[in-house]
Amino acid sequence: MAMKINVLVGTMTGTAQLVAQELELTWDDGETQVETLLMDGLDAGVFAREGVFLICTSTYGQGDVPDNAKKLYEDLRAKRPDLSQLRYGVFGLGDRTYAETFNFGGKRFDDLLAELGAQRVGERVQHDASSGVLPEEAAAEWGAGWLEQARAATAQTA
Repeated sequence: MAMKINVLVGTMTGTAQLVAQELELTWDDGETQVETLLMDGLDAGVFAREGVFLICTSTYGQGDVPDNAKKLYEDLRAKRPDLSQLRYGVFGLGDRTYAETFNFGGKRFDDLLAELGAQRVGERVQHDASSGVLPEEAAAEWGAGWLEQARAATAQTA
């Protein structure tokens, strides 16, 4: 049976969407079905979907989640659903030159999902825009290992 991955994208400039598209191209192979959803208009109900989730988000302003991710983030905070069955990963995008708030968009989602009982697969990625490595290249490199971890995590719960 194919594993399903839902990539939820929080973005202001489209960079997180490029990362998501790269991962979809890398992962979507018949054994893995990938659906990429921009967070625009999503609420906590999105986590009722089957499969593993990857939060792919940038950071905006003073360490906030991007504008298109605010409704989902606030809805999770308000409704506080039980997400103990949920397996997720986080690919955060940031710029280390903003040291005080570096990668806070991903961190905020990670902390909130963990509070709601969800279990993270692998380490939270904190891509640094000032590193000289394109985020989509970093994602492609990281993606294979995460996919294996996600498969192992879902095999335990099946």
